[in-house]
Amino acid sequence: MSYDDGPSMFQEQLAEKVRPFIDLVDDMRSIGIDKELPLPTIAVVGDQSSGKSSVLETLSGVALPRGTGIVTRCPLLLQLCKDRTVKWEAVISYGGKVNEFDEPSEVVRHVEQAQNALAGKGVGICEDLITLKITSSTVCDLSLIDLPGITRVAVKGQPDDIGAQINHLIRKFIKEKRTIILVVVPCNVDIATTEALKMAQEVDPEGTRTLAILTKPDLIDPGAEKNVLEIVHNKVIILNMGYVIVKCRGQKQIDENMSITRAIEEELEFFRNHEHFRSLLHEEKATTKCLATKLSNALVKHIKKYLPKMSTKIKEQLGEVKHLLSKLEGGPPLEPAEKRKYLIQVITDFNEQITQLSKGDIIVEENLFELMRKEFTEWMECLKYAKSHYHEVVQQVVDEYDQKHRGSELPGFTNYRVFQHVVQKLVAELKNPAMMTLQKIRDMVQKQFDHLSREGFKNYPYLHQVSKKKIETIQENQSTIVKERIMEQFQMEMQVYTQDEIFNKHIPKEGETAAGSDKDTRSKYPGLLKAYYEIVVQRLADQVPMLIRYFILKQSAKIVCSEMLDLLHRDDTDNILQEDSEIGQYRAKLLAQADRLILANDKISSL
Repeated sequence: MSYDDGPSMFQEQLAEKVRPFIDLVDDMRSIGIDKELPLPTIAVVGDQSSGKSSVLETLSGVALPRGTGIVTRCPLLLQLCKDRTVKWEAVISYGGKVNEFDEPSEVVRHVEQAQNALAGKGVGICEDLITLKITSSTVCDLSLIDLPGITRVAVKGQPDDIGAQINHLIRKFIKEKRTIILVVVPCNVDIATTEALKMAQEVDPEGTRTLAILTKPDLIDPGAEKNVLEIVHNKVIILNMGYVIVKCRGQKQIDENMSITRAIEEELEFFRNHEHFRSLLHEEKATTKCLATKLSNALVKHIKKYLPKMSTKIKEQLGEVKHLLSKLEGGPPLEPAEKRKYLIQVITDFNEQITQLSKGDIIVEENLFELMRKEFTEWMECLKYAKSHYHEVVQQVVDEYDQKHRGSELPGFTNYRVFQHVVQKLVAELKNPAMMTLQKIRDMVQKQFDHLSREGFKNYPYLHQVSKKKIETIQENQSTIVKERIMEQFQMEMQVYTQDEIFNKHIPKEGETAAGSDKDTRSKYPGLLKAYYEIVVQRLADQVPMLIRYFILKQSAKIVCSEMLDLLHRDDTDNILQEDSEIGQYRAKLLAQADRLILANDKISSL
């Protein structure tokens, strides 16, 4: 096809107030706002061989891929921008690629290359969008999406369900209420049986957003013109947006390399000289020129209708995105000096959390001090149970002594070490419960330390892993220290010692001793040993919890903070502050989304 530098295809220029609305939607789509909400658009639908490509060629002024079978294999967004200062230039974008060119004859090659890249070479289809923006002094201001032609039978190389795939793709676009459906129907077929119009009626039963184009009027059988006129006059299948009849280049004219400009001139001559259709010119229901004006005005009207809703929706989504961003940290700065300050702040915040936890000033999931108090209460109950058991054993030993251990000594004399051994044995049995209490407290403290690490460094996997490892190591070391201290405490209890003054306060009064026991001082031993065990229980009841709480919580928190601060002396700040890839990607996605919404909001506001 040759390109004609002759007069504009469409002499009537749309009013200046129309262009900004179409540009607005194109700009919003170019910044990706269609990812956030559907935009008003025109979707072109037609059966194969309906003349759809010819209509688009006439509107755009360039040849598009042609052939038998499926030619349009990907949705093609055709953006036409009228600019008197530009002869002709185009930009095609798809799959992240952008190509600029200034030769109209290159359109077919670029579109086919894009389709092959997205849908593969062959006859398969793909839902990914190709955008072709044409700027020229000879086009109208219009944007529309060309969809694959409807087919029913798969040809060689096509999947058996190709028809279902195409139907699904078309419905995906035309079901949206902000889409104007442009149905292309040949004049020489029964309009009621066309698949394209049936699909449009299913998603738009009232016909409020469907406009039909009747093509190939030169192929009508003689005598059938009256039927076509009734369709155009909206008397057969009613569509609120109505019908337009056009005559585009036929295959013979294409083979003869007729320019599109010349084809438009012949189209006008055809309707002027047609006995039945010439009246349609005055009614503005014929020619591609009329179609272009009608489409542009319809699209602008559609945009104006949905603009307030779009503005409200954009503001709502922007608010949601900002809320999500507020939950995420801003991420580390790029400047080394600022990054160092940021690292200091991140570690300081974490250390502050650990310190507050160790003081009981914050609650993480559950109150740590309340949990420890419950465990220490359990330890106390264990001591009480052991005390009652202890009293029974002591009395039993005293009773058995007369039978098994008494020698030649007189009544009132006894072996002190026998009873000392009883005390040592029974106190030693409390070691395991003490160690179990230690392990339980360690587990709950480490769990809450780990929680603070996970939350404080959730965006920074390296810091999280380092802090988690340090917490585990420090807890292990502190547990070892506590175990040694508790063992020391029990070893000291083996001495069976307390201050006389303290012991005397616990000795039973004379009235509390058994009647007639004055002659046998052994009868006082159970009471004396009971008094001593009360002292042992009192010491262990406090000492074990104090050791555990001090080393496992207080000292551990202090050491964790100290070792985390040591990270500030390292030089690999970038490695330390390396973000979790998912978090970084999520933040980048939200920021990009916010930028799109802000830009879209600004564009709507400026309009």
